[in-house]
Amino acid sequence: MTKATKTGHRPQGEAPAGGGPPAGGRGAAVSVSGVGIGFGSFVAVQDITLDIPAGEFLCLLGPSGCGKSTLLSALAGFVPVRQGGLTVDGAPVTGPDPGKGMVFQSTEALFDWMTVRQNVAFGPRMAGRSRAEQNATADEYLRLVGLRHCADRFPGQLSGGMRQRVQIARVLANQPRVVLMDEPFGALDAQTRQVMQEEMARIWQASGCTVVFVTHDIDEALVLADRVAVMTAGPAAGIKAVYSVDLPRPRDDTAPETIALRAALRRDIGEEVRKSLREQGVEDAGDETEEAR
Repeated sequence: MTKATKTGHRPQGEAPAGGGPPAGGRGAAVSVSGVGIGFGSFVAVQDITLDIPAGEFLCLLGPSGCGKSTLLSALAGFVPVRQGGLTVDGAPVTGPDPGKGMVFQSTEALFDWMTVRQNVAFGPRMAGRSRAEQNATADEYLRLVGLRHCADRFPGQLSGGMRQRVQIARVLANQPRVVLMDEPFGALDAQTRQVMQEEMARIWQASGCTVVFVTHDIDEALVLADRVAVMTAGPAAGIKAVYSVDLPRPRDDTAPETIALRAALRRDIGEEVRKSLREQGVEDAGDETEEAR
């Protein structure tokens, strides 16, 4: 599907609007070119093309089951593509590597038997860095996510939001140029989720990484993204439209521009949800669905 761009596309390579990382940060440019991914006879995504400038925060938004997480897993190198290509700073993605970090929705990836500092220091440890370097790196990124005071605790002693921040710190401690996030706040309560969204915006600006963030929450995308890529309903999902979010940070959800963008995104997602429901035999698919809110 041909990529559509709406509401003021920013030329590739230009610094993000609204307080993003300055040009020349350590993020990497990501290219998705005509990508198709399938499993057996099932086609998950088809003919997806996206160019993500270095340092951008891109949200992938779409109805459940549209292949957002599948595309993210391909970017991480976990899933092969059937057609097209994926590159990071021009180098083909052929598998996982330290230049790409993945943050999952669940915090079960943390090692419960290790302290918070040991969890964050795990990557530097595997890279063969000295104990002093491991601890210094862990403390640096725990300070970045506001958890330096929790360094000697264990994950089970922390709240869900704090554990998720530990997971983010652990990924950043590997100094990836691209951070891939698969609905990382989806399991949190509404209040904690809002705090984590604000914290993520701050952490991203401080780190300078390129971020690709999967969500089905329109408001979350508006809080975080430089651009929002809306995916069509699956199977064989594509890109329906790409919106630039040229709004100052922190975002004001009552601003007219925010309200207009929310309405456009809600309309696009609503169309895809209703199309999916009709294909499933639900003829009376009304406008108000959970995915379109």
